[in-house]
Amino acid sequence: MRTDARRHHDPQVRGFASDNYAGAHPEVLAAIALANGGHQVAYGEDDYTGHLQRVMHSHFGPTAEAFPVFNGTGANVVALQALTDRWGAVICAESAHINVDEGGAPERMGGLKLLTVPTPDGKLTPELIDRQAYGWDDEHRAMPQVVSITQNTELGTVYTPDEIRAICDHAHERGMKVHLDGARIANAAASLDVPMRTFTNTVGVDILSFGGTKNGALFGEAVVVLNPDAVRAMKHLRKLSMQLASKMRFVSVQLEALLAKDLWLRNARHANAMAQRLAEGVGAIDGVEILYPVQANAVFARLPHAVSERLQKRFRFYFWDETAGDVRWMCAFDTREDDVDAFLQALKEEMAR
Repeated sequence: MRTDARRHHDPQVRGFASDNYAGAHPEVLAAIALANGGHQVAYGEDDYTGHLQRVMHSHFGPTAEAFPVFNGTGANVVALQALTDRWGAVICAESAHINVDEGGAPERMGGLKLLTVPTPDGKLTPELIDRQAYGWDDEHRAMPQVVSITQNTELGTVYTPDEIRAICDHAHERGMKVHLDGARIANAAASLDVPMRTFTNTVGVDILSFGGTKNGALFGEAVVVLNPDAVRAMKHLRKLSMQLASKMRFVSVQLEALLAKDLWLRNARHANAMAQRLAEGVGAIDGVEILYPVQANAVFARLPHAVSERLQKRFRFYFWDETAGDVRWMCAFDTREDDVDAFLQALKEEMAR
């Protein structure tokens, strides 16, 4: 029986659960259509992946090399494997995505030990790193070989370039390498109003997981090798980790569409601006506490649990710590001012009940 594709959702409905909920930017969809048709060599030998390398050079310098992958977890696992020995360990914040939200993939798929550190704001410092940076000659302990940071962090905070430089210098002095999880790197750059290189290769980051999906791509991220001397066997690790796309042109052209001009920055600036609008409105409501500085596209707040439960029936969002009543509200490239204002009105109504 013949069936026709049809729309199964209302495209006017937007929530605040995640920037992953947003669709693809129209310019990205147009780029995918542009890359379609005819034959292109598979597994990354296509013209679009070749051109993506030149685009990445414009952002991260002539030695940068991009390895497109399917998703952020894959990017992180491949990148961390490229920096470690079989007996290696990774120091990260306790709140890091690789520790909390990747289903054990770094451990189970990458064979890595994560050495976590509690942080007040999601950000590591040299002093916090030293809580786990020891025991290199102790055969009873996994060897610390990598420091992994997230920019911006899982708590919506942003490292300054000087803070990342201090981390890189500290790690390198101790023989460790530095990985940056850049799932929302565009939002961090927009917040800091600096090029992405300013807080990555310029300050000593060795390898980057570059995020596209949260910034308007349909799917697809990239591992970007910033220091070729720090990694090994990247192409083999990508294949071994099931992250090698046969029709890679359709990943690469999306990243090209974001990065070749300023779409990545326009999208990030807009998402950040909507989060600021949301935070300003929330700050005027009695009984709602903003938990962390709003520096990118996330707002973390604490409010009565019952209010959140009622509000969730009107707008999608997640509890961050349900016991404490903490919630996370995310804005995306397609969040509208009307969406924010409607959410704020609903929040006021539920707080008044």
